[in-house]
Amino acid sequence: MLIAGIVVVCLVLLVLAFVFPRLSRGPENGGKRVMGVGSSGASKAPGRLGHWLAKPFSNASKAMGKSGETGRKGRSKLPF
Repeated sequence: MLIAGIVVVCLVLLVLAFVFPRLSRGPENGGKRVMGVGSSGASKAPGRLGHWLAKPFSNASKAMGKSGETGRKGRSKLPF
């Protein structure tokens, strides 16, 4: 369920960044903030378990950043 939600968020960010490059920064930062809270909460588990539980959240945050960046980069290459 978490993976499907992240995929949907990344697709929405990609389209939003392509259509409205400047307005896409707010939702992207908000999504990263939510993933950061989840990551910091999961990392409080003891030992390696904390690292393993926090990893999906940090990977999702990276995916959101790449998705927004790709949309803005694609928009910048258009001739108009």
